[in-house]
Amino acid sequence: MTVTVSTPWQMMGCPDCGVVSPSRGRRRRVLHDVPHGDARVRLVWRQRLWRCPEKGCPRGTFAEQVPALVAPRGSITTRAVTWAIGQLRREHATIAGLARRLAVSWWALWRAVRPELERLAADESRFAGVTSLGVDEHLWHHSDRRAKGPKELTGMVDLTRDAHGRVRARLLDLVPGRSKKAYADWLKERGEDFRKNVQVAALDPFGGYKSAIDDELEDATAVLDAFHVVKLGTAVVDEVRRRVQQATTGHRGRKGDPLFGIQTILRAGAENLTDKQKERLVRAIEADEAHDEVFVAWRCAQDLRAAYRAADLADGRQTAERVLATFHTCPIPEVARLGRTLRRWRAAFLAYFTTNRANNGGTEAINGIIELHRRIARGYRNRDNYRLRMLLAAGGLTT
Repeated sequence: MTVTVSTPWQMMGCPDCGVVSPSRGRRRRVLHDVPHGDARVRLVWRQRLWRCPEKGCPRGTFAEQVPALVAPRGSITTRAVTWAIGQLRREHATIAGLARRLAVSWWALWRAVRPELERLAADESRFAGVTSLGVDEHLWHHSDRRAKGPKELTGMVDLTRDAHGRVRARLLDLVPGRSKKAYADWLKERGEDFRKNVQVAALDPFGGYKSAIDDELEDATAVLDAFHVVKLGTAVVDEVRRRVQQATTGHRGRKGDPLFGIQTILRAGAENLTDKQKERLVRAIEADEAHDEVFVAWRCAQDLRAAYRAADLADGRQTAERVLATFHTCPIPEVARLGRTLRRWRAAFLAYFTTNRANNGGTEAINGIIELHRRIARGYRNRDNYRLRMLLAAGGLTT
């Protein structure tokens, strides 16, 4: 579909000297616009030309510019750029796919989209109103030698609750590295007003991020993520099971071994087990006295899980305090090690029960969105492009 457009006549002065300039006619400029269904759309702009009559003016001939239609020297209309950004954000589209629909090259479309994303990313107002902050790391590439810099990126996520108490997580930024310095430097760049406004800082059990929070967010309460704490308890059960399996049979788990047959049951919550599964668990534990260690470790993991599942936060805190008081004295070394770890994180562990169940779940949801878009794009080599695309996909940029 081809549409021809032009602007109405108007008197024009030279942009340099201001002298009224006579018309030099028009030229046809072909632009790519938003597709109409399956049909590609081309705008033929009859662009006006003028010539400055002032002999001493270096301007000479100049052309009209309509920023609302197209950027200077651009070939894609402003409307098409806005459409493409919306497709990237909402429809999980790719630059290559949108470029095919617009009948342009990948580079032509990205050169039009990138300045707009950079403008939005540079707007400091998008950091306003953040009272709850999450942090996590992820790998933005695995083994691409063409990708420069560290594989790890630290992501900051806004976990602020709305008026109804719901979290609308959005990605705030991605910075290179996984360290205290990476997180602390980003917090310093945000300014004192931003840091003072943050009341809750959720994190995984990584000491580097905790040190950055202690140094830069003195007024915030650090909260250890519930999912990762429960995951540590489940990992302890697996470690005990594997150790006992090796000690009693002399080999790794095989079909027919009692402990091998219940490995998935040991990872489930006790309240979710069926009667048949409970019977299998009892038979496996009673098969050998050495299996009692596995059962004790499983019960400890269930107690840790029960603290977070308690309907009343006060009851949950009491359960958590019992965990802190007993786990480190357990004769099972793996459970005792978990108890010592939780005692080191005591304040952040118990903060879950005083911050209305603050957690890092929204951050993990954002990581899921990031993983999805990275797979759709079949990987990235340029970290700056990766950051802009993920900020757009995960709600960090708003138009």
